[in-house]
Amino acid sequence: MTDCKEYMILLDSDDMEIVREGAFRAGEEMCVDAVPKLAELLQTNHLGVQEAAESSLRKIGGKAAVQAVLPLLRSEDAPVRNLSMDILREIGGQDLQSLMTLMGDKDDDIRIFMTDILGSCDNVLAVSALCDALLKDPEVNVRYQAAVSLGSLGFQEAAECLNKAMLDDEWVQYAVIEALTKIKHSSSVDALVKALDRSSDLVASMIIDALGEMGNIKAVTMLLRRMDNSGTALRNKIVKAVVNILGGKSLTLLSVEEREKFREYLLAALKDEDEDIQDAAIRGLAFVGGEKASRSILALAEVLDPDRDTDRLRLMVETLAAIGLTEAIRDALTGGSPKAAAVAVETLSQALATGNGEVKSTLFDAFWSVDLYVQRQIIEVLDAIAEAGDEEFLMDILARHEDGTVVKVATHCLGERLHHAPAVERIFPLLQHPYDDVKEAALEALIAIGGADVRDQFVELSGSPEPIDRLMATYALGKSGDPGNMEQVLSALSDEIPDIRKVAVEALAELCDESCGWIPHLVPMLKDENKDVRLAVIEAMGKNCESEFIPHLVEALDDPDDWVSIRAMDALGMYGAAEAVPKLIESLQSENRFVAMKAVEALGKIGGTAAFRALLDASDSDDYELVRAAEDAISRLKESEDVGR
Repeated sequence: MTDCKEYMILLDSDDMEIVREGAFRAGEEMCVDAVPKLAELLQTNHLGVQEAAESSLRKIGGKAAVQAVLPLLRSEDAPVRNLSMDILREIGGQDLQSLMTLMGDKDDDIRIFMTDILGSCDNVLAVSALCDALLKDPEVNVRYQAAVSLGSLGFQEAAECLNKAMLDDEWVQYAVIEALTKIKHSSSVDALVKALDRSSDLVASMIIDALGEMGNIKAVTMLLRRMDNSGTALRNKIVKAVVNILGGKSLTLLSVEEREKFREYLLAALKDEDEDIQDAAIRGLAFVGGEKASRSILALAEVLDPDRDTDRLRLMVETLAAIGLTEAIRDALTGGSPKAAAVAVETLSQALATGNGEVKSTLFDAFWSVDLYVQRQIIEVLDAIAEAGDEEFLMDILARHEDGTVVKVATHCLGERLHHAPAVERIFPLLQHPYDDVKEAALEALIAIGGADVRDQFVELSGSPEPIDRLMATYALGKSGDPGNMEQVLSALSDEIPDIRKVAVEALAELCDESCGWIPHLVPMLKDENKDVRLAVIEAMGKNCESEFIPHLVEALDDPDDWVSIRAMDALGMYGAAEAVPKLIESLQSENRFVAMKAVEALGKIGGTAAFRALLDASDSDDYELVRAAEDAISRLKESEDVGR
């Protein structure tokens, strides 16, 4: 270690930059001898020197640093006092005795500073000194700060003196209540409740909030007794505290009389301006609510902003669902208010999870009498829970409704959820619907229902002069998985519309395996003029591992479209096709970096001497990304060799 004398010389320099350097280095070397000088430098007007001295004093710490900084608390320079306070909050606990000695100082400010610093020392030994200050110091601001610091420390040992301090001035009581809330000692419940009788409305309000946050159940009985004799504002605070302590479900354990009375208080609290009180009342009403509660919550929900008050609306919906189906919910559905109707539908959606058949019938009954916006919400709810027995209602929608969204969801329910064969005659015409999403829903519904009738209609549609009809028919015939549809699918391979040829390729791959004799039909499509068709062929070959495909995939590496080449590389790499290595090595020189990267990836999967040699060469490239990819591929090859040994 360097001799501290060197730093002492630097600290005495007339050059502030040298002093600054010396101050930093003194801290790095933990030079205790420099502490007095570092403390002195806190008073300099040079910001860099101040920062260096401060940093080093924090780093060195210990009794010497504490005793060197303490006198600066008497400085006339406020920034110096503040800086010293901040340092002592961090290191003051390393010399607790010096701090506690100053608790008896004649200067009120010094005693305030000490109570503040002791609150940061994280030492239970500070509790005794702070309690003495809290109960005996003549200066109210010292007592206030002592309470704040006891709360910051959070030791249970402080509860007794804090309880006694509830007899102090109101200013001190504020800090005492906050400290007791943090400590949460059971003995404090009685002290806080007793203080209610002699407290101002503001302090009483703080006490009730504290009891609610402390969550000690023994406070509930005392709070309930005080509700009848409390003003509206204070009573609403008590409602919030009781709900916070008990939780909603425990309210059901109150006596019938207590429960009825508390329900009225909960309803009154819904009108409080404080949203936290409103929300507590809502949580409580979930367990002791009823018709009146349901109506009141709906009225409150109606004035909220769905975008801003999402969480509050979710709470209201959960509460209304817990209360159950009421006349208020029925009225909200058909009452004309979009907001109330939205809440009602969401509520019934949650209530449906309980298997309540009356809830579903309520939605059915309301459907044709509500606005389109609400109808869309209802049908979305039914889409999630549609079951056997709902077919008649859904068929009626297809017969009467004209809105695309509603029709689409009803179609999905009848087809993909219920597989309702009689719906085919109403769904098939929807393939001509002006909206694409409705067409898609109808197509998927018909595929899900299936059967000879559906197949026959799609076979007929495959000969339509309209391209969209042929496209949908080819798609559906392929999805059916029935090899009997091969004739129509093979015919679609030569359709004049590229999209239909593409879908036909995909359908062919889904319809059958090698035994169907599909390979001779698929290979010629690699010469199709449309790149999307060729890409579909490559992807089909990639999904169906057949050795017969490999020469054609190798040939596809020369495709004029890079994406076709890339997908061929993916397939060849998956096959581990050694035949492809020469062509893949050529692709390393491609002007398209992504093609070269994919070639590296494929070579890494295939392996072998030639591939390994090519990857080594690529790792010597000027292209950083290509080098990185080659190195990763080489690592994977080495790992696979190690595993195989």
